[in-house]
Amino acid sequence: MCDEEYAPDIISVIDEDGKEHIFEELDRIETDKGRYVALSDLPESPDDEMSDEFIVLKVVQEDGEEEATLYPIEDEAEYEEVGNLFLERFAELYSDEEEE
Repeated sequence: MCDEEYAPDIISVIDEDGKEHIFEELDRIETDKGRYVALSDLPESPDDEMSDEFIVLKVVQEDGEEEATLYPIEDEAEYEEVGNLFLERFAELYSDEEEE
């Protein structure tokens, strides 16, 4: 049993309409095409189950900017490739947890 208390990484994303969305960061990866983050909707209450769906955004560090900006992935092939990488990582993570 783990003694550490779980504390999710919470990310606030402002969409093109100026509306704020709150997500939990599930994972980050870097490929030869860039850096990406997988996010899941945060449950409205602690009793709600986590969604098994996630979105993938590209992490872009603008010149001179301290913080990175998250952008939707416009290229369908790139989105599918990166999404599949995350799916593989999640499958490995959850299969390891089930074995313990």
